[in-house]
Amino acid sequence: MPELIHAAIWVLCLAGIFLSLFALSGIWLVVGAAILALFLPAPQAVGIWTVFSFLALAVLMELLEWLAGAWGVHKRGGSRLGSLMALIGGVAGFFLGFSIPIPLIGNFVGMLLLSFMLVFLVERQRLGEDSQAAYIALGAVLARVVMVLVKTGAALGMSFWLLWKVYG
Repeated sequence: MPELIHAAIWVLCLAGIFLSLFALSGIWLVVGAAILALFLPAPQAVGIWTVFSFLALAVLMELLEWLAGAWGVHKRGGSRLGSLMALIGGVAGFFLGFSIPIPLIGNFVGMLLLSFMLVFLVERQRLGEDSQAAYIALGAVLARVVMVLVKTGAALGMSFWLLWKVYG
């Protein structure tokens, strides 16, 4: 039985890191791996505080990911409505991305594209010019891309920590 848990931990950690690269919630797979590690024999088992820490970090990463676009718009001088559209565009684009026939990448593209488009339309209406509106809308896209990289780094760090606790 422990061999099966070990295999599942490795698979969940690797899949979690991979999925995080595409703005999918792979970090939750790493949390699942930590929960499985609770059931390992005594010297290899992780503590409940590791699981709670991973849960807290995963929730924080999800929150930051959804707010990243709004922050990017704000930092580039966009309006509150533009920031709201970045948030709505990111969430809606992620789910609409399932209709793009490219597995995994469709969600990421949908999230970035709809976020950019909605912010651009709002800011173009407000400012009356394309270049400044595009600059602000690009802020939403760049912030989301950076946050995906941060989230992937968090999944990678959590995986290394978990594997170190189990095998170290």
